[in-house]
Amino acid sequence: MSVPPGTLRAEMESRRATGRRFDVREAIGLVVPLCTQLHELHAQGRTMFVHPSSLGYGAGGALQLIEELAHTAPLLPRDRACLAPEERKGSEGDARASVFAIGAILYELLTNSSVGPGMRRPADVVPDLPPALETVLGKSLVADPSHRPADLAALAQALYQIAPAASEQPPSADTSHLDGDGDFEVDINLSMMPPNGHPEEPRVPSAPSLPKIQAVTGDGPFAVAIPVHQPPRLRGDDPTRKLADLKAALESDPRPRYVVIKDGMDHGPFSSVELLQQVASGSFTGEQVLRDTFSGDERAIQDWEEFAPFAEQAKLNRDIVQEKRALDAVVTAEKQGTQYKALLGMALMGVILAAGAGWWYRERSHKERELAVQGATDRVAIEVDAGLGSTKAARAGGGARPSGGGSYPTLGGGMSCEAAQARYVEEYKLGNNGPADLTAGAYGNVLNRGTYLNACGVPSTMEVSVCAAVQNGRAVGVTVTTSPSSPGMASCIAGQIRGMSFPSHPRLDVARTTFSSK
Repeated sequence: MSVPPGTLRAEMESRRATGRRFDVREAIGLVVPLCTQLHELHAQGRTMFVHPSSLGYGAGGALQLIEELAHTAPLLPRDRACLAPEERKGSEGDARASVFAIGAILYELLTNSSVGPGMRRPADVVPDLPPALETVLGKSLVADPSHRPADLAALAQALYQIAPAASEQPPSADTSHLDGDGDFEVDINLSMMPPNGHPEEPRVPSAPSLPKIQAVTGDGPFAVAIPVHQPPRLRGDDPTRKLADLKAALESDPRPRYVVIKDGMDHGPFSSVELLQQVASGSFTGEQVLRDTFSGDERAIQDWEEFAPFAEQAKLNRDIVQEKRALDAVVTAEKQGTQYKALLGMALMGVILAAGAGWWYRERSHKERELAVQGATDRVAIEVDAGLGSTKAARAGGGARPSGGGSYPTLGGGMSCEAAQARYVEEYKLGNNGPADLTAGAYGNVLNRGTYLNACGVPSTMEVSVCAAVQNGRAVGVTVTTSPSSPGMASCIAGQIRGMSFPSHPRLDVARTTFSSK
C-alpha cells in the first residue's frame, strides 16, 4: 500500500503534506493530453484501471499510463476513489470508466480531497473556479455508467476550451457528446458531485463591523467602553473544526444514497443527515456495513473516512451512558446494603437492649429478695398480712382441742417469731378468756415431717432450725436459721412453711423444730 515513486500520486501526496494544491491551469494542462492518450487506447479496444498511482511523468512533464500498474486494481483508498463504480468489483474499465477517472483525478488535483461522501463542490474550495469546469466535472462524475458520457475526446476538448493556453490543442471533437447522444442522456442528478441547492448571488462587499459594546464605565472624556467578550475562533487544524466542516460537507448533499445492512436486511436509502442521525441515536453502529448506492462502494461504517468519526463519537457516548448506569446500579446496591445493615444493626441493638433489660430486671428482683432478708445474718423473719393470735411457749405432749370462745389480741407486723410470742403473751394476760389452746405437738407433727426441705434442695450436712407462729391453720410468723448460714436457703424454707396447712385455732401457737445430721 505504499505510494509508487515518480507517479502522479506521489506528487499529489507531496503537495497535500505541505498544504498545496494544483491550480486550474496546471490541472487542465495535465489531464487534457491524458484524455487524448486514453481515447486512443480505448479505440483499440483496451481496458485498464486509471488512477493517480498508474500514471507517471513522461517527457516534458506529460502524464503517461504505466502499463504494468494499469492492469491491477489499486489498494490505496484515494486511488480506489478515482475508479468508476463499475470497476470497484475488480474489472478493468472502458472509456466510460476512464471519463469518471479523469473527473475524479481532476477533482482531487483542484481540492486535495477524494470523490465520495462528504465531497464539496469545487467552487466552494477554489473561489475563482470557472463555472464551466464545475459543469464538466459534474457530468464526468455520474455514478451510473448508463447515464455517463463515454467520449474522452469531447471531454478533452471541453477542458481545453476552459483554459486554452494551459495545454496543446487536442483533436477536434463535439463537446455536445458530454450531454449524451441518441442512445442515452446524461443525468446530472446521478453525479457524485453534490447538487448546488443555493445559486450564488453577487456578493456586495460589506463595511467592517464595529466591535460590540457590553458596557461603558466613567463619564465625559474618561469614559471607557467595555467590548463584548468574543469566543476564540477555532483554528483550521482544530479537531472540532474539522468535524464540523465534515458534517457540513456531508449535509450539503440531501440525496438519499446510503443503505445500511443490519441483521441481514437493507435499511434505507438515507441521506447524509438521516444517516448521521441514525448513527448518533445508536440505531446503527460502526461494525455494520454501509453501501453508497452511487459509487457501489460497500464497507463497515467505521471504515469510511467520512463517517468513522461520528460512529466513534456515538460509541463513546453509549459507553459513557452504560458506565453511568452501571455506577448508578452500584450506588443503589450499596445504598440498599447500607440500609439493610442499618436495620440489622438496629435489630441487633434491640436484642442487646432487651437482653440487658431482662438482666437488669432479674438483678433488681434478686436485690429485692436479698433486701427482704437483709438485717439478719443467720435468722429470717417472714411477716404475713394476717394478724397474730395468742402465743405460748412450745410444750411437749398432746391434748384435745378445748371448746369455748373469747377475745384474742391482734398483733401488728414487723416482728420475728419470738417477738410476736412475747407480745401476744403480754396482751393476752390482760384478758385471759376463751377456749383452751391446742398442744404444741399438734403443730410439731406438721413441721417435723421435713418434706419441705427437699423442695429447697437443703443439703444433708446443713443444720436447720424452724420457729413457726401458727394461727387459724397457717403460719403467720416464721423464723428459719441455717448452719452454715444461707439467707437464700432460709428464705426458701420459710416460703415452703408459709404454704403448709396446720391445725386451725383462733389463738396463736408457736412450734419449733430442728433438723441436724448429728
